[in-house]
Amino acid sequence: MKTIGRLIAATCLFSLAYQIHASPKTLVFCSEGSPSSFNPSLGADSTTFDASSATIYNRLVEFKLGTTELQPSLAQRWDISDDGKTYTFYLRPNVQFHHNKQFTPTRNLNADDVIFSFMRQQDSLHPFYYTSKIGYPLYHTYFVAGDNDLIEKIEKVDDLTVRFQLSAPRSSFLSLLTLPLTSIYSAEYGSQLLAQGKPELIDFAPIGTGPFEFVAYKKDSQIRYKTFENYWRQKPDIDRLVFTITPDATIRYAKLQKGECHVMASPNLADLQQIRNNPTIRLLEQPSLNVGYLAYNVEKKPLDNVKVRQALSMAINKPDILQGIYQGYAVNATTLIPPALWSHNANIKDLPNDIDKAKVLLSEAGYPQGFEIELWAMPIQRPYNPNAKRMAEMIQEDWAKIGVTAKVVSYEWGEYLVRSAHGEHQAMLYGGTNIMGDPDNTFSALSSCAAVESGTNRARWCNSDFDRLIIEGGQVADIAQRTKLYEQAQQIMSEQIPFLPIAHSVIYEVISNKVTGYTVDPLGLHHFDYVGIN
Repeated sequence: MKTIGRLIAATCLFSLAYQIHASPKTLVFCSEGSPSSFNPSLGADSTTFDASSATIYNRLVEFKLGTTELQPSLAQRWDISDDGKTYTFYLRPNVQFHHNKQFTPTRNLNADDVIFSFMRQQDSLHPFYYTSKIGYPLYHTYFVAGDNDLIEKIEKVDDLTVRFQLSAPRSSFLSLLTLPLTSIYSAEYGSQLLAQGKPELIDFAPIGTGPFEFVAYKKDSQIRYKTFENYWRQKPDIDRLVFTITPDATIRYAKLQKGECHVMASPNLADLQQIRNNPTIRLLEQPSLNVGYLAYNVEKKPLDNVKVRQALSMAINKPDILQGIYQGYAVNATTLIPPALWSHNANIKDLPNDIDKAKVLLSEAGYPQGFEIELWAMPIQRPYNPNAKRMAEMIQEDWAKIGVTAKVVSYEWGEYLVRSAHGEHQAMLYGGTNIMGDPDNTFSALSSCAAVESGTNRARWCNSDFDRLIIEGGQVADIAQRTKLYEQAQQIMSEQIPFLPIAHSVIYEVISNKVTGYTVDPLGLHHFDYVGIN
């Protein structure tokens, strides 16, 4: 009996050891906010892109992780015509799509999926165009050349070859194809959902070709994924990925210390030294291509007057903000283009911090006694603005010196994005990261006339001379010539002041020592394609 007992005990111990060894390897990411959608074509924020395009989907072209160097993705190679208007992409064979309860794919990726993914956004008659409720204004922000669609035609040459015909050359076209909104969907999934009368599920139960399959989402709490077993690249060395949504940086850090998450976004700058001294975690940093700014809604009085915008800008003590909010971990921004990105106009300088001159400008504009204004502040921490509420309070104090009474306003993150995209604000704190590694991204997304319509131009400023320069800059191939055009565009913006650029920050991320293979993205996204966990 003793022998049998020992045998049973040994068997149980072996079984338990096997279960521990075989238990799923789960990596938990402490995200700073909830996605606005799982459709990357509708997002204009990195929280949405992290949850969708960086996990679920792939694109034809991508950047080598940690750089702005273009490399093949779903397209393994491409040809460009001499006139720069025809791009032929040769798709990677044997790329499989995810599956879920509603859908099991019967074929691999082909040219039909590429055409579907672009035309659902470009063609207002496409059956999936209005599943978004609003069409695809962000797509049109990038893929419009003047009054014409940039993509004139997409044709299927064969299953693994697709040809794009452009209406005009676009020097940044390959970089445009790295944008989250160019993520490739399954046309077969779309057809099935359409036949079932449930086309909206394409965005709520997403199917892609990326490293992770979507499992479930509990709003403002958690997103769950599982590693895609048939991923066309080497799959990540984890079984599950969980986003735990934690807006407060202090709580994110506490969770990381307790082992409740393994990677966290945007630590408090005041905690950096403590983090460096903690032997169980690592602090990663990377110069970024981001900008934090104050946007003046030029459609709202009195901000339609350039003298008012000048006065408000001159009243703000930017050195105090850089020290008090960024604690020295950022550089002063004079334009929306960061110094690390080519075409930055180094000749543009800040207006002086001059209270007396600001008062004179307000008087000249017809506001000698000042006025009342709403100043919107983001509710969450972003890499380009680690404490928007405190920054707004500092600006509020500065504006009071010239007789301007500011009421600080905030909303839940999703509501903040929607309301400001509709232009409900007067002045607001916001920012962005250039996710293309090309100035065309910053100009098209943040400050073009097309971006007013899409809602990503929070200043709602449309200047025909500025637009002409950036459109021409997008069509010219020569970098030196493009730089001159973009420098001129920055000069116009500096004179008109629809935005007050504030800072270009350093990206900081904190990871557990258990995590392997993680790389900080200078474009501001979080990628888990190559991670493992010990």
